[in-house]
Amino acid sequence: MQSHPRISINPQVMVGKPCIAGTRITVELILEKLAADMSIETILSEHPRLQREDILAAISFAHS
Repeated sequence: MQSHPRISINPQVMVGKPCIAGTRITVELILEKLAADMSIETILSEHPRLQREDILAAISFAHS
């Protein structure tokens, strides 16, 4: 997988799952919410630390 500046992988954070940098919000969680037809706006309202670019980075990271 390609690296992305908004995604971090640290074995000591969330057992090494890819996360949005500076958070414990995993790429997996974001993708699960999107797969459940949750809108980006709803995800952002539920997770105020996230930015739209973080969600797009999670999609891009998963795609690579």
